[in-house]
Amino acid sequence: MAEMIHPKYNRWYKPKPARRVWIPKPGKDEKRPLGIPTMLDRALQALTKMAIEPEWEAIFEPNSYGFRPGRSLHDAMSQIHRYTSQKEKYILDADIKGCFDNINHQKLHSKINTIPYIKYLIKGWLKMGVLNEERGFEPTKAGTPQGGVISPLLANIALHGMENDLKQAYSSKEGYPQIVRYADDCVIFHEKESGIIKAKRVVEEWVKEIGLELKPSKTRFSHTLRLYEGNVGFDFLGFTVRQFSVGKHKSSRNKYRKILGFKVIIRPSKQTVTNHIAQIKTVIRKHRHSPQEALIAELNPIVRGWANSYRTQASKQTFSTCDYVLWWQLMRWAKYRQAGGTHKQMEKRYWKDGKFTANEKYRLRMHSETPIIRHIKVQGNRSPYDGDRAYWSKRLRNHPMLKTEQGILLRRCKGKCVYCGLQLRDGDILEVDHHIPLQLGGKNTLDNKNILHRHCHDQRHAELKKHAQEQEQALQMNGTHDKS
Repeated sequence: MAEMIHPKYNRWYKPKPARRVWIPKPGKDEKRPLGIPTMLDRALQALTKMAIEPEWEAIFEPNSYGFRPGRSLHDAMSQIHRYTSQKEKYILDADIKGCFDNINHQKLHSKINTIPYIKYLIKGWLKMGVLNEERGFEPTKAGTPQGGVISPLLANIALHGMENDLKQAYSSKEGYPQIVRYADDCVIFHEKESGIIKAKRVVEEWVKEIGLELKPSKTRFSHTLRLYEGNVGFDFLGFTVRQFSVGKHKSSRNKYRKILGFKVIIRPSKQTVTNHIAQIKTVIRKHRHSPQEALIAELNPIVRGWANSYRTQASKQTFSTCDYVLWWQLMRWAKYRQAGGTHKQMEKRYWKDGKFTANEKYRLRMHSETPIIRHIKVQGNRSPYDGDRAYWSKRLRNHPMLKTEQGILLRRCKGKCVYCGLQLRDGDILEVDHHIPLQLGGKNTLDNKNILHRHCHDQRHAELKKHAQEQEQALQMNGTHDKS
């Protein structure tokens, strides 16, 4: 493949323009430009990412969590909790305006230190342009196409160095700032008001060098405990972070066991809860005339997925509130279907033992049924490419999003895919496979199950199907010979 498209030998390869699609931002009137490359460009971008990502993962800053293997928003929130649990701090909640669309190509290209052929490919993807349905072809003079496979990695490369340069701008007498960055969103903490004002000035100058600027509507000052600039606490990645004044029995303590007088609480933000309730309302209204089984089948993935996303923080009270609102939404759905009925009549018909149930197979899972499991933050500069298989296999099987069955299977296979033998990484799509298929008499027990990559699972079943077809053809041939 490399010989086919190498610019030295065959110059026919040139990245084609990406298709420009505008998608709405959730809960807002604004739209986000999405660039969809061709299949060939996406495949080459995936190969290029596999080649250069291990090198950059070894040097990326420790408090960068967005679009990186083995890291997630839960790691970012855990680090924020560490920064705010011991002291009151001033906050700079900063957002970069149009990060993917305005990155300076020359600055980005100068940061990528790799072989000339890969630099040639990346330069072509940065300059390939977009096809707009209304205005036709438009050249891309800046930015990376948001939607490409390699775009998140290029954005992280462009923003690499912000944390180190920000800390170097301070002296030990001033006190060093603390930063948590998730892609183009970052939050900076400092104990002094003058320190956080200086942080904004330093960050503005730094992003200006790579062709970016801070978005005024989303960049604001705040304080973790007191009212400052009209704000207390801040919202970040769908969570609300704030310190609350409490008594000595509920107060946090420092490492010397001294009572601090406050407690940090991180919970889902009001806007996140409002959007989730509105989504459930839309689904219920759409299923006004549908059977109860169809409504439950549609709601369960929404409730389970949302609750799993916020189960690592103090979300128990929020889950109870969502269940309360959901109960009344379902009661309104029931009354619409059976006009004139009382609450007791509706509960007797659609609820069993307090659960919204159609039969033994269909039962609505409520938010409060999801247990709160604290997330263990990834250590410092750890990377899935660092070769520490023991650490990453243990971290993967203890991941709060994994089911108990998957955790047992991961412990049994020591964090490796049974089919290909490669180490399973945090973020891989996993599937449970039956060693002896159920169609061939296998049992649905743990002794007959293994954990595989999704693509390995598909490949294994394709081989089993091919083998079964070959056996069937052989039997048919033997039968034909016997008759002759």
